Amino acid sequence: MSDELGLDDQPLIMLVDDDETFTRVMARSLTRRGVRVVTASDADEAMRVAACETPDYAVLDLKMEGDSGLVLLPRLLELYPDLRVLILTGYSSIATAVEAIKRGACNYLCKPADADDVLTALLSEQADPENLVPEHPMSVDRLQWEHIQRVLSEHDGNISATARALGMHRRTLQRKLQKRPVRR
Repeated sequence: MSDELGLDDQPLIMLVDDDETFTRVMARSLTRRGVRVVTASDADEAMRVAACETPDYAVLDLKMEGDSGLVLLPRLLELYPDLRVLILTGYSSIATAVEAIKRGACNYLCKPADADDVLTALLSEQADPENLVPEHPMSVDRLQWEHIQRVLSEHDGNISATARALGMHRRTLQRKLQKRPVRR
């Protein structure tokens, strides 16, 4: 049935990120731009998906539970040597950008990024060294806020479990959660 609708003509992007909310939002945004999307939440799941699907592109989160995007990258390229892979991260550094490109990534992009940024990075012929690491990376406070939100999500909103996982007193965590998100 997908042939009748012309869906097989659309490029397929495999999106691998352990942040469920980000993955859902990015997948929906890419789909609206005419791209088919398959998702995975870690490297093992990504390899299972890649064995069943033949992605044209892959977007890999740098830091995930288990193997990182840098570990997954050569494994995917071994399966599909022509696969164009973008490393996406909230923890950008020149060292990881260089390592990603050395391992075969076509580009490296810092979060926050939207679907247009991802598509532009995937379709560009070469990584743009000027854009590998942002001029104004996220502040430490913003990184901390995002990490807390991620751990809170992993513990289904349970404040006590999140505080234990973060090694933080429950009341301290509650105070941090009452504050508005820090801007970049």
